[in-house]
Amino acid sequence: MTNRERIMKVLKNEPVDRVPVAFFHHFTEFEDWNNGLDDPDAIRRNIEGHKPALEVFVPDVIKVMNDTLMMMPLDVTNVENVSDLKKVRDEGIVEKYAQAQIDLTNEVMKIYEGVDAPVYVTSFSATWVLRNAFTTGLPVYGAQEPLMKRFLKEDPETVREVLEMLTDDIVDLNRILMTECGADGIYFSVNNQGGFFPDEIHQKYIAPSEKRVLEEANQINDVNILHICGYHGHGNDLKLYTEYPAAAISVAVNAEGTTMKAAKELFGGRCIIGGFSQDGVIYKGSKEELKKSTWDILDDCGQVGVIIGDDCTVPNDIDDDRFNWVREACEEYAKTH
Repeated sequence: MTNRERIMKVLKNEPVDRVPVAFFHHFTEFEDWNNGLDDPDAIRRNIEGHKPALEVFVPDVIKVMNDTLMMMPLDVTNVENVSDLKKVRDEGIVEKYAQAQIDLTNEVMKIYEGVDAPVYVTSFSATWVLRNAFTTGLPVYGAQEPLMKRFLKEDPETVREVLEMLTDDIVDLNRILMTECGADGIYFSVNNQGGFFPDEIHQKYIAPSEKRVLEEANQINDVNILHICGYHGHGNDLKLYTEYPAAAISVAVNAEGTTMKAAKELFGGRCIIGGFSQDGVIYKGSKEELKKSTWDILDDCGQVGVIIGDDCTVPNDIDDDRFNWVREACEEYAKTH
């Protein structure tokens, strides 16, 4: 069984010779994130960072880490009222950003040329993009976002229209990355940590544009992954995402306080990715501790339609050889169960 065959079978909930693993980390420091258009050197560091990681661990699932270009930049300097949101998109900036993403993806694809693994490009929802424009840092749990909350309260329909406008650009870029750059699918990140959007607002005004990104990607290749971003212990209400059309769901089971088995049941038996927390045993445990944790996860959820990973990205300075330890543990488990 080739690795590509293994992943495709896992996504279809078919038995495989051993459970695959999928761990990812950034290659640049936090201050470089989303700063690529202003700092070409950061983009170069971002691209080159893939090389030493590959020398240590040949991944079962490749993810193009676009640290420096994660979210499309918007101009919100003059946004005071909800109607101003319709002006945040700058055609020139969007085109420059898209070309930079294409260039980065093409460069990273060269690094992984010949590696037997499907390639995913990281994509963020329009909601992430818009919220990020109003935040210092990242729009994760606890971020100060008073304008977004006010706009949603005053005129959620206008917010929805803007999200659909931004989604057009996201869909167009994903199409190019898949059809022209050669990526197999998108690793699509969404987030409603701590119930930032009330359930009824999320389902009516947020979910439609997010589902559309996956629906459009599925028209090209239906192996796309939904990443429900639970970041450093802050989770989401997973029930909000059960109707999102993804082949696999990356779930922060530790942040959500659930298990891989329960998550798989919640999502109708679809493939689930996860198991480890971001900076716990995977980051500082011994080889034996990692083996035990891996076996505990597999005891819980079985070996069909499962990929071992973590809640979100692991620390940058992790020893990538640890991912080999987890894979070895999966191989040993398969031989004895």
